[in-house]
Amino acid sequence: MFRNPSPLAAAILLSLASPAFAQDAPKAEGAKTLDTLIVTGTHVADRTVAESQSPIDIITPEALQATGTTELATALARALPSLNFPRPAITDGTSGVRPAQLRGLSPDQALVLVNGKRRHISALVNVNGSIGRGSSAVDFNAIPIAAIERVEVLRDGASAQYGSDAIAGVVNIVLKGAGKGGSLAVDFGGYSAGDGKQYQLSGDTGVSFADGRGTLHLAGQLAQQNETDRAGPYQGTPGVAPTPNTGNNPGLGEVAFVYGDPKVDAGAVSANAGFAFNDHVDAYATAIASNRDIDSFAFYRSKNHSGQGALLAQVYPDGYVPQINQVSKDRSLVAGVKGSTDNGWRWDVSYNYGYNHLDFYTQNSINYSLGASSPTRFHDGALEYTQNLLNADFAKTLDIGLAYPATLSFGAEYRREKWNQSPGAPDSYFGSGAQGFGGFTPRNAGHYDRHNYAVYAGLEADLTDKFSAGIAGRYEDYSDFGDQTSGKLSARYAFTDKVALRATVASGFRAPALAQQHYQAVTTNFSNGVAFESGTFPAAGAAAQALGADPLKAETSLSYSLGLVLQPVDRLYVTVDAYQIDIDDRIVLSSNIPLAGNAAAQALLAGLGITGVTSARYFTNAIDTRTRGFDVVGSYSVPLSASTLNFTASYNRNKTEVTRIAPNPPELTALGANLRRLGRDEEGRIEEGFPHDKFALNAAWNLARWDFNLGATRYGEFTTRYAETAAAIRQVDQTYGAKWVIDASANFRPDERWTLTLGADNLLDEYPDRTSAYTNNEGQFPYSSQSPFGFNGAYVYGRIAYKW
Repeated sequence: MFRNPSPLAAAILLSLASPAFAQDAPKAEGAKTLDTLIVTGTHVADRTVAESQSPIDIITPEALQATGTTELATALARALPSLNFPRPAITDGTSGVRPAQLRGLSPDQALVLVNGKRRHISALVNVNGSIGRGSSAVDFNAIPIAAIERVEVLRDGASAQYGSDAIAGVVNIVLKGAGKGGSLAVDFGGYSAGDGKQYQLSGDTGVSFADGRGTLHLAGQLAQQNETDRAGPYQGTPGVAPTPNTGNNPGLGEVAFVYGDPKVDAGAVSANAGFAFNDHVDAYATAIASNRDIDSFAFYRSKNHSGQGALLAQVYPDGYVPQINQVSKDRSLVAGVKGSTDNGWRWDVSYNYGYNHLDFYTQNSINYSLGASSPTRFHDGALEYTQNLLNADFAKTLDIGLAYPATLSFGAEYRREKWNQSPGAPDSYFGSGAQGFGGFTPRNAGHYDRHNYAVYAGLEADLTDKFSAGIAGRYEDYSDFGDQTSGKLSARYAFTDKVALRATVASGFRAPALAQQHYQAVTTNFSNGVAFESGTFPAAGAAAQALGADPLKAETSLSYSLGLVLQPVDRLYVTVDAYQIDIDDRIVLSSNIPLAGNAAAQALLAGLGITGVTSARYFTNAIDTRTRGFDVVGSYSVPLSASTLNFTASYNRNKTEVTRIAPNPPELTALGANLRRLGRDEEGRIEEGFPHDKFALNAAWNLARWDFNLGATRYGEFTTRYAETAAAIRQVDQTYGAKWVIDASANFRPDERWTLTLGADNLLDEYPDRTSAYTNNEGQFPYSSQSPFGFNGAYVYGRIAYKW
């Protein structure tokens, strides 16, 4: 497979990616390299990558498949220098449905489209200590890689064009459509440590019918991933006597935790269809369905956990590790009709349905309150999200006296969203509840919905041969918090055929997700190895209001970008884009506000019927942030006598700063001067919990029957901060150093249909720095879950592929 971790370079080399069987030297493609048509961020029918007024990258299917991963999010992280996809462990639901972040912003500040239509978000809200804490975002891994034709990534604010969420950018996943033929592939691999075996069967096929007027492309994949475990032995804390076989500690020197990737069984199918009624009217439909069964792991419980030694001697005499089982069911359907008129109008009317259902189970567990008769598997409840959307788009080229026609676009949209939180079986929450992940109680349960409508318009024009510009505006009204207006200006000026300058300024917004407004639960959480009962309360609810919360409102943003597109010599292309994104009233999940021993706080919550909670948190608009950065992407191809040698390089650097933290509300101040809504740990996650820079180099040598690919990625340093505020405590903050990760693969094609691949991701078995003795859970968590390339080591894989 053609490996190319640089997304714009993938667009530049699109025509070079196909296998060449001719013995003659490949022809130079300089005239065609930037001519890929785009559909993201523009309504102009023939806009190309080179002509775009905003930075946009094209990721080919070869780039997505040029790794051993079965996950779309992992493949995108390899291809995009500005995308971060860490692999958190022991973070409840987030361990199974992992969030990805673009340009260091929140995972739900990037909009995801499929074939240009809004993709629904996951029902999950990430409430534990991982990157993306507090977000409710799209689950990339519910989309089969085998179905994808390409991915277009707009690295620019686009709320004026697409609505809520498009603050950091837009990821548009374009599915395979018209065309016959297909493929079938078997993938297999595992980690050098001997675990994490992965298997995948994937394929796709296209057919046409009704004398070629109809097309249907089907794709699917079945995948299995076994868990990995990089837990270390229990060693105790330096300077403190160890306490083996108590609490969450095993015996001294014993490895008891499971710390790594979850076990996953997954299947996904897709269908992308089109039918031409005549030369002017076409119908289309896209359906995607996926099921995933995910087992992740909670904290180990010792054989004397919570003083239950006598009981555990009958059930788990050696202690136990509770498992959190998530069953994710994801469905989507988009159906529409589009066409054109004789006088130049283009129109598109569609219906968009999206659904995600997450059932939670705790297994290999126990409810101490039920004694020896307690079940060991519990249904903990469910989260569910549904989206229904109606959309109408119109566009027309206009002759307004310019050298070229302008493009006018406008449209309207209606969206209805639902989010449900359902209670678990009584055994899961009765008394002490299921260990590891207690069930949602009837008090937690709720069914919520809202609707919004939007109108929008835009105008794009080539004012001269060298200068193009665009303007867009959007108005939205939400039933639960009010209205928002956003706008965007963009321009591009070509000084010569080799040098062009582009710039944008855009305002944007993100509406608070229904889950962020209404999720509530009391769960056992851990901070620096200490367990506590943490209550997550809705910002508009009585408990959060008593602690000073305000109802959530939309985030607003203002972004700027300035970029250069350069072609200094033939076959060399370079783009440089700088950006700044200011976000006001950013929605975050507050830090865990400690309430243990606070008599006033306990009495306040007890008056509301809430007891036993030692910390509380809620969503809040308490901060403003500023993100600044730049992207550099370059590509150079060398045609040889019977082959092609392609070089790509990409670099992203960005920094986020918290520019404002709202003062404590009087209600919180009255309960204690040291209580803070946003602690150092969460502020650190936002500012420096991800790499400030990422640099990727790739060389691909394409011969008639062989491809050789070598890639090197440098992940910059990141920092984790301790939650406390005392200066002495800051000594346990830790900065993890930059690391190089090397990937290599070789493809052999015995004929035009077969391809055999052997490769290794993280060939040199690189691991992140080890976590310090003060924050590694007494030696048992040797690596940080925030590592941008995980902590599993080298992965070796093979692939056998057949196409027709």
